[in-house]
Amino acid sequence: MDLKDRITEDMKDAMRARAAERLGAIRMLLAAIKQKEVDERVAVDDAAVVAIVERLIKQRKDSIDQFGKAGRTDLVDKETAELVLLQGYLPQAFTEAEVAAAIDAAVAEVLAAAGGERLAPSAMGKVMALLKPRLAGRADMSRVSGLVKAHIGA
Repeated sequence: MDLKDRITEDMKDAMRARAAERLGAIRMLLAAIKQKEVDERVAVDDAAVVAIVERLIKQRKDSIDQFGKAGRTDLVDKETAELVLLQGYLPQAFTEAEVAAAIDAAVAEVLAAAGGERLAPSAMGKVMALLKPRLAGRADMSRVSGLVKAHIGA
């Protein structure tokens, strides 16, 4: 069962259970998926669904931050519940060791292509381009970016 089908089944389960808040969050996710399908005239695969979920998670984190600053605990609670639900659709996250190994492998690939002993800070984009498809949905890319920067001394 692909991820989109799993989300649809979860929506049906939420309807049967009369879980209004959960149902609303799942419908919001399905609407974002449908919007992408309509806009790009394609059927989304699991990778595209994960990208959509990541985008929605980022939006929820930003909203939680803003609502927290405004003192709106009711909205913080709602956004947090949606965040937890969305995180359930992401694949299992890589461990620190797995992320470090992926960074080492990408740096080695870029080094081999460049034929040098050390990478210049300008090579960070090449390393990140290799890592993005490998780690998408399974690691926080902003944290990975910081680790790559520290690794190559940028």
